[in-house]
Amino acid sequence: MKHRTRTIAAVVATASATALLLSGCLAGESAAPDSDGDGVTTGGTLNIDFATYNPLSLIIKDQHWLEDALADQDVTVNWLQSAGSNKANEALRAGAIDVGSTAGSAALLARANGSAIQVIDLYSQPEWSAIVVAPGSNITSVAELKGKQIAATKGTDPYFFLLQALEANGLTADDVTIQNLQHADGWAALQNGSVDAWSGLDPIMAGAEVAGASLIYRNVDFNSYGFLNATESFLTSRPDLAQAVVNAYEHARVWAQEHPEETARILAEVASLDPVVAKKVIDERTNLDVDPVPGAKQLAVLKVIGPIFVASGDVASQQQVDDALASLVNDTFILKADPAAIG
Repeated sequence: MKHRTRTIAAVVATASATALLLSGCLAGESAAPDSDGDGVTTGGTLNIDFATYNPLSLIIKDQHWLEDALADQDVTVNWLQSAGSNKANEALRAGAIDVGSTAGSAALLARANGSAIQVIDLYSQPEWSAIVVAPGSNITSVAELKGKQIAATKGTDPYFFLLQALEANGLTADDVTIQNLQHADGWAALQNGSVDAWSGLDPIMAGAEVAGASLIYRNVDFNSYGFLNATESFLTSRPDLAQAVVNAYEHARVWAQEHPEETARILAEVASLDPVVAKKVIDERTNLDVDPVPGAKQLAVLKVIGPIFVASGDVASQQQVDDALASLVNDTFILKADPAAIG
């Protein structure tokens, strides 16, 4: 069984162009699989992401569970790395991946702006965002950021965390200058003095903290959950593969809780982190022991974030947000999840 690893940035443009040439094919089905009378997919490729902010994805990839589970169906598993929720959303929209991991806020943003995705599982409840300043900075509060330069990745949880943090401290986005930088570039900009603060994301943020950076504002309630999303075309055309993915995620959740040291080791290896940093991320800021069924609790968090989309111009109308909230969740697969079917 073949399995490939590529970065999403390298394939999104190609996937978008290819999709235009595939008459009669749904996005992401360039290698159209066959399905027998029982709805079992035979052949084709499952395109799925892995991300350092999604530890369960790293475990599944490391253990080759999907490759083993789908070997008899001759399905190739193609792994692509997401550098952030925004990149995962771009790949989902382009059909470069069938399943991708984002923050809940990013999934809502994509759905509200017309991306046909749905959340099929929750991979974690993280505290993965905070406002960070460089070692030695004299800034100690969000209020002191007025007129300052702040790095954040638009379309991701840290960006919306920043907007909420500003509002909670009597400021708006107009009171600061936001530099739209990918997460790793934001930390680099903070280190070289190009920005005064960074709305960070773990595991990079945990590494920054160990290196002496300070988290001047934390609020776990401003972090949305980790959403595992799939394109509607994939869920409709290959539901058995979607079920296999969810089964693998729930198997990984049990495995991670039984093997926390190994989980941290895998994260450290993939993200090139000091093992101490990886352990900090897993032990202190990643809650994998959550109800994996997306529902009212997660939507309640997103209802608070939704109006911020409209106020910031990221979504044109509140009606688009409301429609997205009403159609974002698909709990069909998680309610039938069978972790024992994997491994």
